[in-house]
Amino acid sequence: MIVPLSHVLAAAALLFAIGGVMAAARRSILLILIGVEFMLAAAGLAFAGAALAWNNLDGQAAVIIVMGLASAEAGLGLALLVHGRRGGGTDRADSYDRLGEES
Repeated sequence: MIVPLSHVLAAAALLFAIGGVMAAARRSILLILIGVEFMLAAAGLAFAGAALAWNNLDGQAAVIIVMGLASAEAGLGLALLVHGRRGGGTDRADSYDRLGEES
């Protein structure tokens, strides 16, 4: 049984909305990163569902690109988090407004 494209797109939209709320809440850097990961997973789900529905492999190639982008984002974001926490800092997103300045 194949899942209809409308159900796949609804699930992707729900994942994207959850990720958008998490990223917009701006509680901590880690929650923002998790929200962005949710949004990238939703995009990958939509690409894969559309590729399956239209019998086209371009959507699956786009999923591989989205996965690479997500892994790069996770690595860069966690490096930013470690850099901010190393000096006794915090993981709150509001404290990352002046990264280039020396204080």
